[in-house]
Amino acid sequence: MNTHQHNIAIIGGGCAGLSAAATLTERGYSVTLFEASSQLGGRARTVVVENKDLLQLLDNGQHILLGAYHATLSLLEKAGVKENEAFLRLPLQLNMVSSSAKSIFSLKSVNYLPAPFNMLVGFIFCKGLSFKDRITALTFMRHLQSSNYEIINDKPLVKFLKLHHQSAKLIQMLWEPLCLAALNTPIAKASSKIFLNVLRDSFSGNKKNSDFLIPKLDLSKIISHPLGHYIQARGGSIKLNHRIRTLVEVDNGFNLETRQGTFNFSHVIVATSPARTDKLLEQLPKLKTSRDKTDHYQYQPIYTIYLQYPIETKLPQVMCGLSNTISQWVFDRGELCGEKGLLAVIVSAEGKHQKLTQDDLALKVAKELNQAFPQLPKPLWHKVIAEKRATFSCLPDLARPTNRTAQSNLYLAGDYTYASYPATIEGAVRSGIYCANLISNAS
Repeated sequence: MNTHQHNIAIIGGGCAGLSAAATLTERGYSVTLFEASSQLGGRARTVVVENKDLLQLLDNGQHILLGAYHATLSLLEKAGVKENEAFLRLPLQLNMVSSSAKSIFSLKSVNYLPAPFNMLVGFIFCKGLSFKDRITALTFMRHLQSSNYEIINDKPLVKFLKLHHQSAKLIQMLWEPLCLAALNTPIAKASSKIFLNVLRDSFSGNKKNSDFLIPKLDLSKIISHPLGHYIQARGGSIKLNHRIRTLVEVDNGFNLETRQGTFNFSHVIVATSPARTDKLLEQLPKLKTSRDKTDHYQYQPIYTIYLQYPIETKLPQVMCGLSNTISQWVFDRGELCGEKGLLAVIVSAEGKHQKLTQDDLALKVAKELNQAFPQLPKPLWHKVIAEKRATFSCLPDLARPTNRTAQSNLYLAGDYTYASYPATIEGAVRSGIYCANLISNAS
């Protein structure tokens, strides 16, 4: 392998760009990573917010990883991240609470049994479903396993579930929360095929694949800081506050123009958001009419509402789902990461909440929490972090670019290029590693 002949630029310091850079520097390649902002991490980062004249670090969203995210966990391990320090690992459990303070649905995998029996027995003994619903869910899961979670014709997930006789209650309590958590797309629009891919990875193979991994540290400490150090320790260069203005083909590769100057590279991996990628590729004639376009994409928001309560405030569980509310999931960050009394509420995908002001949304969420958990006092302060275009809408048969482009030595990385997965950290990491492999294999 002639790595010294390769001078590789990676545009974008999110999870895809970081995984590509880490993989290539580990293999001895010369890599320069350009990030337009002042910090790495993309959508998985920590932000500084001001509350009552105090500066506080908060994640830009409350993320959940799955035990099936093997590429992400392996990459973080290489970078020195110890899983037990970085994440709380919970065997799959769904606890749905109503606005009237009642537990209305509870499903736990049976941890002493191997997969898939841990989930099948979990369904038998779950609470909040009729015997008929439990049998229907079990029958459906067995059908998915026997078909290897594959379908020929993609369709909106709600239609697929109804075809398989999943009741309104099963959809509301089980499938819709899982769909929102995995795809961040309303169940009426979401791709059945992609949802089943996530189920397959989670519910087949090792029973730990279905575990939830909830970050116990700031995301920057888990992802961008250790990966940035790993890249630089292996000779990689990271240029923050370097926005790429133009990307053009020249005789010996590509020129990247920034405000700080023009740089030349033999290979380029574009690891920016789909909308930004389209703009970067404008001056490459071979890509004008190619499949690499993403201008047809729609996007979904994620709102994270942080509510600070008195420090003695605790929830019954570290993570609870809420039903018939705007709020979908609530996390006790005091139990997770020592931020005593701080609760994080997730509102995924599009909905009525987008019409509310941030203060009104926080007030609505606080009222919903107070109804579900009557012991909660009034919050001391709130902060809403809105990612308006957090993920692409994961629609049926969505045309998605491949990592290899029609332009020689130019590659695309990002969760939107990993066609079998939704917009997740794992999809982004896999795409970056795949681009690195394409360059290595061509050397």
